[in-house]
Amino acid sequence: EEYLFQKGMMYFKTKDYFQAHEEWEDLWSDYYLEDRKFIQALIQLAVSFYHISNENLKGAKSQLGKSRKKFLEFKEIHRNINVDNLVYQIDMVAKNYDEIQHAKNFDWGLVPTLN
Repeated sequence: EEYLFQKGMMYFKTKDYFQAHEEWEDLWSDYYLEDRKFIQALIQLAVSFYHISNENLKGAKSQLGKSRKKFLEFKEIHRNINVDNLVYQIDMVAKNYDEIQHAKNFDWGLVPTLN
């Protein structure tokens, strides 16, 4: 279980959002975890960046909003991730999503660091 979580983290940090989503999806579906909503939020976060990389701004916005809502159910540090900071970073991404007309204009420097 922890192996799948860490593999997803590694892929996310190396900007392979599709593969991060795949690892976390396996974790989410194969184990009935207490914090499965947190894992689902990570999946949706990764999918948001996968969508933006494929110039699907609408899909990226949708997944980002869904992930933010789930992360709000967690406080402080969860799975070594500062959730409050993560929600702040998500808000910065959402602001950028709202400001751009085309996905190709996304500021990739805003992707959350997950730490």
